[in-house]
Amino acid sequence: MAADGHPLQPDSASVAPLFAPLALGGLALRNRTAVAPMTRVSASADGHATARMADYYRAFAAGGFGLVVSEGIYTDQAHAQGYLFQPGLADHSQREAWRPVVEGVHRHGARMIAQLMHAGALSQGNRFRAGTRGPSAVRPKGRQLAFYRGDGEYPLPQAMTEDEIADAVRGFADAAARAREAGFDGVEIHGANGYLLDQFLAEGVNLRDDRYGGDVRGRLRLTVEVAQAVRAAVGADFVVGVRVSQGKVNDFGHKWSGGEDAAAVIFGTLGRLPVDYLHVTEFEAWQPAFGEGPSLAALAKRHAPVPVLANGSLHDPAQAAGMLARGEADAVTLGRGALTHADWPQRVRTAAAIAPFDRELLSPIADLANADRRQTRRDGGN
Repeated sequence: MAADGHPLQPDSASVAPLFAPLALGGLALRNRTAVAPMTRVSASADGHATARMADYYRAFAAGGFGLVVSEGIYTDQAHAQGYLFQPGLADHSQREAWRPVVEGVHRHGARMIAQLMHAGALSQGNRFRAGTRGPSAVRPKGRQLAFYRGDGEYPLPQAMTEDEIADAVRGFADAAARAREAGFDGVEIHGANGYLLDQFLAEGVNLRDDRYGGDVRGRLRLTVEVAQAVRAAVGADFVVGVRVSQGKVNDFGHKWSGGEDAAAVIFGTLGRLPVDYLHVTEFEAWQPAFGEGPSLAALAKRHAPVPVLANGSLHDPAQAAGMLARGEADAVTLGRGALTHADWPQRVRTAAAIAPFDRELLSPIADLANADRRQTRRDGGN
């Protein structure tokens, strides 16, 4: 890192791993740079993708990214929606609204994956149902996210019945089928960051004594069932991935009990599912997962026989390329780096300047209207 806070540009040979092609299942990617899923709360009130969203996603493809993963998309009209103005894939009209978004990404040579999300107990804005659902009646830690229009404590959820669990699984599968119909190249099951599937995995949050609780294998059962249902819904030739994390949006420092032993079980179980990749996210992807030893991405590579996408503060090209060169990941995904520069891959290729992240992009609301206003000011407009 330079003294002015800008990442130092490595030479072309050292960043070459970022630009090698990659296959995820049957999907060919032009390089190993991807846009991470980022909540932007910029859909219409009824969950339709908009023209502004199409421009936003198309810019990443035009900027050279090989893959674009969408923001979290809610899957049903019950308890999946997490945020007001979040996009959905819960009905046919929402499916149709995504078509021009995906087509714009494809026109610029990138591929696009829909991230499917059920917020569970972390829902703070749902137009369909009052109240929230989770694995157990445990109030989530922390407070609702103000930059996604939340306020105050999270409500106390009701524990899901087995019928509600079955409905949630069906919602993931139906949304995945709609994603394929809309033209997406694959789907990513959101099992990270404290949302529903991660809630079932988490000790202290999942207190169930049925087949969805207990040891780590029981707590993973819902993710397993969702992956199997999604695969059945989309067929063998459509990409399916799973996103995994330790930290959560409401419990940033969370670590898995059991350390590397738990990671071996979790990644070993997920790696045997009918999925094409795992997407592993940490605050700093290259750091040891448990204080010392391998990173979480490296542990995923060790225990899962599928490609691993690494996410977490990889906007520095040297850090991103280093993850690939060391064999800790097969591709890298960028959040803040992509928001700063939609053409990050092109800038890395040409050794152009890379600016530090502007946190005001996410304040007061982390939506595209705020980003547009800031861009106008930077360009000298009113």
